[in-house]
Amino acid sequence: MKKLLHTATLVSTLAAALVSTPTWAQTAAVKVEGAWARASVQGQKATGAFMRLTAKDGARLVRAESPAAGITEVHEMKMEGDIMKMRAVPTLDLPAGKTVELKPGGYHVMLLDLKAPLAKDSSVPITLVFQDAKGVESKLHLTVPVGTAAPGGAMAGGMMDGHKH
Repeated sequence: MKKLLHTATLVSTLAAALVSTPTWAQTAAVKVEGAWARASVQGQKATGAFMRLTAKDGARLVRAESPAAGITEVHEMKMEGDIMKMRAVPTLDLPAGKTVELKPGGYHVMLLDLKAPLAKDSSVPITLVFQDAKGVESKLHLTVPVGTAAPGGAMAGGMMDGHKH
């Protein structure tokens, strides 16, 4: 009888855990690697977050959210003639099995209207919202380390240094 009660308790605990985390299974199809956000200083109202995204079956990044910023957008930087331009993109395609890199000077998550500076060696919560081929949305909650360089030592400067909104 004692063994039966133990098994029943274990089963009910597992069932409750599965029911309470429905997006976990959905977002497991998108792998995030090397995520980081660039540190900011007092008075700086914007910074970027960078990472590599790989969608097992293909998906689209449709938006990003963060309580650390008044506005969080997915941006693209690219040359148009002799001018580097940056703009928000409505969606970012993640082809099946191919890694899409969000990096300084390319696609990135832009944190605008920062509520407080992002200090080096702290972290910032960012939620990525994906849409699969059927249009079903799922969220992936991240805690992203803040630094002055990408994990592995690449410098965070370059194209993002002069960014103003």
